Amino acid sequence: MSTDARDPRPLILWTIAMALAGVVALYTVYLIRDVLLLLYVSGIFAIGFSPLVRWIERQRVLPVGTRVPRWLAILTLYVVIIGAIVGLFALILPPLVAQAREFWDHLPDLVARGQAFLIDRGLLQRQMSMQELLQRAPGTGGDTIGRVIGAAWGFFGGIFGLFTILILTFYLLVEADTIRSSFLRLFPRGRRSQVANASAEVTVRVSAWLNGQLLLAAIIGATAAIGLWLLGVPYFYVLALIAAVGEMIPIVGPIVAAIPAIAVASSVSGQQALLVALFFFIQQQVENHVLVPKIMERQVGISPVVVIVALLIGGSLLGVMGAILAVPTAAIVQVIYQELERRRADPSRD
Repeated sequence: MSTDARDPRPLILWTIAMALAGVVALYTVYLIRDVLLLLYVSGIFAIGFSPLVRWIERQRVLPVGTRVPRWLAILTLYVVIIGAIVGLFALILPPLVAQAREFWDHLPDLVARGQAFLIDRGLLQRQMSMQELLQRAPGTGGDTIGRVIGAAWGFFGGIFGLFTILILTFYLLVEADTIRSSFLRLFPRGRRSQVANASAEVTVRVSAWLNGQLLLAAIIGATAAIGLWLLGVPYFYVLALIAAVGEMIPIVGPIVAAIPAIAVASSVSGQQALLVALFFFIQQQVENHVLVPKIMERQVGISPVVVIVALLIGGSLLGVMGAILAVPTAAIVQVIYQELERRRADPSRD
């Protein structure tokens, strides 16, 4: 009896094998998701820094007018960035520590006044000591040591991740031309010019995103300095610098940056602390709903609606890191979509 030429069993086995391979691939991606995220973040920063690195390369400051080597251009950029961060902390820490000590000295009096306010309104029955308050505070108790260890582990993990991103970004920038050439060879010759143009557009937009972040930080820092000065808050210039740095971290950055200003203001008076908190609340609302959408639209070319939706989705999926990556990722997706639309509208491009 002859074998049926249309026997479906090989096709079924091949389909099952491909499905299993897909499941294994997805599970592998899930297991190494943290590594892939580090690679993606490093790639985003490498793309964003590449125009600046190329500009430094073109500077003929070496003998006989030779161009700056790429590795030296990258190191120069790193030194400038790290130097700025170190200088910022050197400026911020001394007055901040002094204010923190003064705040700690006044803390018992502030707590007593706060409890008296609550007792007068029937929200608290009696005055409690600092020890009682600490014991009743959320997160204290038998698992305190575990929480401290977990926080320390998370801190050192974050430092290790940042160091890894810096190293990966450095090597991605060094090997940028080789990586780009290898990437283009994945496509047919007829489409390589289109892919190269799309890659250049992605570089421009991601670099514009970094410029937009710096512009936002400058605006927030300047307005914070003016507002805190008008409110009579001590060390307003230092607190404004903290606000500018916090602006670089979406969602939690502006909130965390407002805490030192409120703490410093509370060492003066409770009314001033309330006014400072109200100022930062208004500033963050304007930043979230006006500045970020408009500046990113102008810098990156993404509509305000897309910016807001991208921030919401990125924050929901990956928290702070997702919010940081939301806008550049949306820009990359938009470039790919526009290129596909152009190809569909003009088939002769294929």
